[in-house]
Amino acid sequence: MSDILGDRDSNIPDTPTRVSEPSRKSQLPKRFYKEVEVTTQDGQFIVKLDDRPVRTPGKAVLGSTAESIATVMAQEWRDQQEVIDPMTMPVTRLVNTAIDGVAADMQVVKEDIVRFASSDMLCYRADGPDSLDELHREHWDPLIEWAHASLGARFSLAQGIMYVEQPAETMAAFNTYVGMIDDALALAASHLVTTLTGSAIIALAVYKGEVGLDEAWKIAHVDEDWNIAHWGEDEEAKERRATRFVDMKAACDCIEALRS
Repeated sequence: MSDILGDRDSNIPDTPTRVSEPSRKSQLPKRFYKEVEVTTQDGQFIVKLDDRPVRTPGKAVLGSTAESIATVMAQEWRDQQEVIDPMTMPVTRLVNTAIDGVAADMQVVKEDIVRFASSDMLCYRADGPDSLDELHREHWDPLIEWAHASLGARFSLAQGIMYVEQPAETMAAFNTYVGMIDDALALAASHLVTTLTGSAIIALAVYKGEVGLDEAWKIAHVDEDWNIAHWGEDEEAKERRATRFVDMKAACDCIEALRS
């Protein structure tokens, strides 16, 4: 039980249809428990299966300081049917990552978020057409202005894909606020938002409560949605996006729960 719920298996593609279902299902552990409950232990809300604590792949007790997060994890375990499929348990996977990985070296994760900010997606604008440039200004400029007003981080913008180096004082200011994230799960969730959206600015805005899930997701997909509107949507890309949104929702929900 303890080794089945780590991060996504890199050998399993984002698109479920690319995996032979019988083959994949045969490799998943069978459901072995009947009852799932949430109890308290050492100041945390933990998930129990048949009165035994669930453990992470690293053998730690699976739990959270937020009861709502533990409740969601418990429901993920209840929802398992004949087999236990980690791909259908995004919050449990994220909490596993926070406990086993992020908590051990939070500074490394913080530095990675700041590296994203040094070449943040929101800073690179289209050379054209005008309709896309207008969408960038409409959806991206408010967060650029928020970062300056609230964080003291004035990001430089560029057109096209040529790298623009951000001012040292901008990166220092952004680093200060990322450094204030002192909860391993909040940090893990913020890092996940960063990688899913390509923007550390979006991630910090979510963490600070400036934007919520739907707005953040829309901001992150301005270019993609513009292309879909003009050229149509690829079915595989649609499936990949839906899969990524599940993880995005898990991350934003955890951040919101920890903020409450």
